[in-house]
Amino acid sequence: MKSTIDHLVIVAPDLDTGCAFVTDLLGVDLQPGGAHPRMGTHNRLLRLGPQLYLEVIAVAPSAKCPDRPRWFGLDQLTPNSPARLATWVARTDDIHTISDSCHDIVGVVEPMTRGTLSWQITIPKDGGLPLAGSAPTIIQWGHGTHPASALQDKGCSLLALDVFHTDPERVNAILTAINFSGPVYLHALKDASTPHLLAHIQTPNGLKTLTIARV
Repeated sequence: MKSTIDHLVIVAPDLDTGCAFVTDLLGVDLQPGGAHPRMGTHNRLLRLGPQLYLEVIAVAPSAKCPDRPRWFGLDQLTPNSPARLATWVARTDDIHTISDSCHDIVGVVEPMTRGTLSWQITIPKDGGLPLAGSAPTIIQWGHGTHPASALQDKGCSLLALDVFHTDPERVNAILTAINFSGPVYLHALKDASTPHLLAHIQTPNGLKTLTIARV
């Protein structure tokens, strides 16, 4: 069992808001993704490597409301919520073993689809973010090529992901449990501080940092 970073998740009240946040900062456009029928959401994507990408995800206005909370805390957003780097996703080759070891934090394994793609992913029952987004969601793709390989290369790559949490050892325990390796660095916050992420991305316009949109 092993795991590595698979993609970054930008949440927004709608796709246009989320994509404008990314494009204004990175200077590149995102590509169409698709719809997630089980969650009532849709996304757009940006390649960050051969098996790594950034996802902007939002509730799909015309989609049927699911019979459970949506993933990535999307039900908690309002029309005025800023776009933000909410969490990250780690790819594994043994999702059920990982879920058994830390399901109380990452959630249970659910099957998911988008167009012809299929995968398994962990989702907390309340649809929230594991450790406020500091701990990763876990994914295992079905057979075939990774979806990032089908995306246009816009000259962007992830150099590092900084994770700020009041209890970084708790986050580290999850990463150890899933046998994680990759450019993810943990930092301690004071008790009153809010956990957050900083993604350092090399772009055609220089090194940029993603976190939360200024409002």
